[in-house]
Amino acid sequence: MNRTRAELVGAAARAFAAQGLRRSTMASIAAEAGVAKGTLYNYFRTKDDVAWALLVAETERLIGLAGDRPRADALAALADELATHPVLRRLAEDEPGRLTLDPDRWAGATGRLADVLDLDEDGAELTARWLLGLVLQPGRTTARRRQAELLAAALAPGARPVSAAAGPA
Repeated sequence: MNRTRAELVGAAARAFAAQGLRRSTMASIAAEAGVAKGTLYNYFRTKDDVAWALLVAETERLIGLAGDRPRADALAALADELATHPVLRRLAEDEPGRLTLDPDRWAGATGRLADVLDLDEDGAELTARWLLGLVLQPGRTTARRRQAELLAAALAPGARPVSAAAGPA
């Protein structure tokens, strides 16, 4: 992403965090970036295009954050980032319905998560749902870290799944 485009996306993140996605406008994003509205339109046709660029940029940043860390550390880092992300916090408070993805985008997101964390399809689905839950209800840092360790242990190769059909032990 070139520097100007990256700065515009950063300004959009600040505007979305401050005003919410619905109330932010192309004019408010341009003002936050300190550029003319026409400059913003040179890079993005609509506010949705800006929001999508922000999502892509943040996804790549988070993938880099998870990097080559051990799974529990990667999960804890992702949990902390998602639970405290200013734009996601604002969306969770003002527009939680925007946090849903259509089935194709959800599959893409879980597939990317599977690749980054070396998970199978079910493990990626479970992890994605846990992470989305943290966006909606972040909880405390210590709890997120404990849960990340528990989830990583449950997702470890050879971990024994609990069968719902087995009933109480």
